Amino acid sequence: MSIVKINVLTVPTEQREVLEKRFASRAGTVDSSDGFEWFELLRPVEGTDNYLVYTRWRDEESFQAWMEGPMKAAHQGGDQAGGERPKPAASGSTLWSFEVVQQAAPKNA
Repeated sequence: MSIVKINVLTVPTEQREVLEKRFASRAGTVDSSDGFEWFELLRPVEGTDNYLVYTRWRDEESFQAWMEGPMKAAHQGGDQAGGERPKPAASGSTLWSFEVVQQAAPKNA
């Protein structure tokens, strides 16, 4: 079965818009990765300043290939104007890993 990787990003309130814009500007970059199944960026509603970046993969090998290839390149690139890397929007991050042991299909809206 699939695996899930959740990157827990600590994002100060004043950096939320920056983080969301950066994710929006890279929308779709992970979609074509071999083994990729699902992505969601979850904004906190109350009680925390942690965003959750939820990705689902066919297997660990697919996730690691993406981490060493496209994801690494995206995070090492500089901005177009000055060539410098922008300051991170998150002040910290933790990666959680899970195996999918049960699932239900999403309802059609």
